[in-house]
Amino acid sequence: MRPITVDPPAFFNRGPSPLARLAFFGILSLALLFADTRYRYLENVRQTVAIALYPLQRALEMPGAAFAYVSGYFGANRRMADENATLRQELVARAPATQGYVREQGENARLRALLDVRTQYAPTAIAVQVLYAGRDPFTQKVFVDKGTSAGVQAGAGVIDENGVVGQVTRVFPYMSEVTLLTDRDQAVPVQVERSGARSVLFGNGTGRSPELRFTSPSADLRVGDRLVTSGLDGTYPPGLAVAQIVDVVRDSGQMFARIFCKPLAGIDHSEFLLVLSQSAALPARPEEPGDVDALKKGGRARGRRG
Repeated sequence: MRPITVDPPAFFNRGPSPLARLAFFGILSLALLFADTRYRYLENVRQTVAIALYPLQRALEMPGAAFAYVSGYFGANRRMADENATLRQELVARAPATQGYVREQGENARLRALLDVRTQYAPTAIAVQVLYAGRDPFTQKVFVDKGTSAGVQAGAGVIDENGVVGQVTRVFPYMSEVTLLTDRDQAVPVQVERSGARSVLFGNGTGRSPELRFTSPSADLRVGDRLVTSGLDGTYPPGLAVAQIVDVVRDSGQMFARIFCKPLAGIDHSEFLLVLSQSAALPARPEEPGDVDALKKGGRARGRRG
């Protein structure tokens, strides 16, 4: 005899399957979205729901607003304390600046003197500022903040308010290299201001004083004599202060005397310099005698034809 199978009674009525429900509600959502977008049917419903939910939204926002207010209050107090501490630090930091007022006065005086030199020697000169010194310890070079874009040319002389500093040796678009007077490769034609004797001042490198070389032991040179540019090299105009003689060594057994000098310009501490234009260093070129004679002959020939 076959066993009888009895199905248990269904305790729960499951209804449609989950996939059918998902499809139904998806189609309903798309229909409502299309109707609201195209015909604005749900605008009134939306307004009514927004009015009904507004008190609930405000109630939910109140704890967050209260927390933000308390946080802002304590944060403002903290920022005020930090600002007071920062202001006290700035006050302490600015104390040396106020104490360095005398230094600022000296710098302003040097700038005014540099402007006077520019007016006197070269109205077309270019004022530059020293950026940094060269890294090679065996050369005496500095770099300034202007180059070919500002009209600086290689070979131009460089001075400060006290005298000759050096010469521009390399030019870049926005900076230039200046070889100082004390560099061993520098030579400046000079003239003794007292006697008018001419010589050449050579640099001796780092840590050594410039020197007048190839000078006879009988030359009229004394300690304290002031040397100025002679203008023979076409780099510097004549009369610029260069150095002062500090030691004269005359040895009868030597062919030349050794004469050591001290530069008068701020070789290692001047911050602002003046680059001279090469046209200012050279006087106006005179007319050649041949050109003058040719002009005269041409004038006579035109007179005869007339």
